[in-house]
Amino acid sequence: MDNMINVKINGIAVSVPAGSTILDAARLAGVNIPTLCFMKDKNEIGACRICVVEANEGRGYRIVTACVYPVSEGMEVLTNSAKVQKARKTTLELMLSTHNKECLSCVRSTNCELQKLCREYGVDENAFSGFKPTYEIDYSAAHLVRDNNKCILCRRCVAACNEQFVSVIGANDRGIDTNIGNAFELPLNNVPCISCGQCTVVCPTGALVEKDDTPKVWEALNDPTKTVIVQTAPSIRATLGEWFGNAPGTNVEGKMAAALRRLGFDKVFDTNYGADLTIVEEANELVQRIQNHGVLPMITSCSPGWVKFCEYFYSDLLPHLSTCKSPHQMEGALIKTYWAQKNGIDPKDIVVVSIMPCTAKKFEIGRADQSASGYPDVDISLTTRELGRMIERAGINFNALPDEDFDDPLSEDTGAAVIFGATGGVMEAALRTANDWLTGKDNTEVDFTGVRGTAGLKQASVDINGMTVKVAVASGAAAAKVVMDKLKAGNPDGWTFIEIMGCPGGCVNGGGQPYQPQYIRDTVDLKAVRAKALYDQDKEMPLRKSHENPGLKLLYSEWYTEGYGKGKAHHDLHTSYVGREKYDYCK
Repeated sequence: MDNMINVKINGIAVSVPAGSTILDAARLAGVNIPTLCFMKDKNEIGACRICVVEANEGRGYRIVTACVYPVSEGMEVLTNSAKVQKARKTTLELMLSTHNKECLSCVRSTNCELQKLCREYGVDENAFSGFKPTYEIDYSAAHLVRDNNKCILCRRCVAACNEQFVSVIGANDRGIDTNIGNAFELPLNNVPCISCGQCTVVCPTGALVEKDDTPKVWEALNDPTKTVIVQTAPSIRATLGEWFGNAPGTNVEGKMAAALRRLGFDKVFDTNYGADLTIVEEANELVQRIQNHGVLPMITSCSPGWVKFCEYFYSDLLPHLSTCKSPHQMEGALIKTYWAQKNGIDPKDIVVVSIMPCTAKKFEIGRADQSASGYPDVDISLTTRELGRMIERAGINFNALPDEDFDDPLSEDTGAAVIFGATGGVMEAALRTANDWLTGKDNTEVDFTGVRGTAGLKQASVDINGMTVKVAVASGAAAAKVVMDKLKAGNPDGWTFIEIMGCPGGCVNGGGQPYQPQYIRDTVDLKAVRAKALYDQDKEMPLRKSHENPGLKLLYSEWYTEGYGKGKAHHDLHTSYVGREKYDYCK
């Protein structure tokens, strides 16, 4: 084959395309080279020096960095020689010389890429001593904690933030004083961070972690005066299993419900009900805007990271956002109004806990206009990772649990709700309902495959009742920027409806999802395999359109009697937005 290069990795012959790196060749040969800073196609900078190997191009072996060094014809590479092992060990010991080594109390202990490598290479954690910079821990943000005392300057977080366009973090100072921070060393709550948490997913250590709200949940569970209710987002069933060693994409819905019940929650509800509710309200809003010449295109509002992004950078386009609350906020509103009244419980005595794929939900629950009952719709939002730790702490053998169902009545759902966790899922769910409503038919074709897939930006045209509806789906803030810039330019593509998710791939790849080693992230399409679990469940559901949910029909017949988007429904289920100055921190 033309443009192929022949090399040997530890004596294994392999042919790779021209332009490949030693790391590419090694992976193709089935040889693992450790990395810390490397993120395929995102952070290929050779900074950490952990991936060093010996390469011979006919002039003798010399040390090079595998992640950036290109292969050449006839090259021979040694990935595990004594010289290579010594170099890696020394580099790790130098990292530890300025690292907070209180591993026993670190939330990333046993799940830390640095710790794993140090154990494998038998490092002496006190091999080097001298000046050790110290940093004040930044607790200012609602969603995460930044501890630069545990940072190894790999810059993976910087690359993730750059990919999200916001780029609020970067390298400050030089030499031994180099640190990752914000401009002018400002705290995170004073810069336009959108709370997406993508930096926490890629951080190899405990330098960036979600703010731990589990103590609040334990306290509520142990308070006999409180009724503590938990709800789980659609994507959690496809990711929680990874925390307990299951393959990515394993659907653990039944075991998750069982585990939550054993933790002591009074009721275990499925946010899928709230997702179906979001769709009927959102589809109604879209139909009303189409029929009454409202602001179009309409953009979904389920992702708080995306909403915050819009408020910061495109506040003049906020009228395009649907006014619908996100699914867990809607469900929380129902729990403290409809469910509370039916069960004779004062909403002040109810604690609603959401298990979310998202760190931005920790910010969202504190937003204004999210308290239908007069109390916050949701009191505590936990990430998938926090739930995993709670289950471990409680001594629950997750994989041995029987499958159990969610509690009624706020858990009835349809396949449309299940796919909310994947990019394009909200769009497809809304189209299923809008198609029925605009045609006045019970359409049997419900798969809108044109909006599926993990691409950052997708476009499709859908024929509904003789009208061509052009839609767009964007995931990740960088793709959101492309869409919003086109809207600013006058919507040349003629979109009517747009779905935007703040995280690349949607909620299945949210900032609160289980950690995976960067090697897995580089070689497995986590977004796709996790999304597949949701689409597979959708296919098997007896009902696949949100408006067919019998629980919603009951809700609107006895509680929201004025109809979709009207009166009490509008008060409880809709919200508002605020324009945020991009550069408040410069004032």
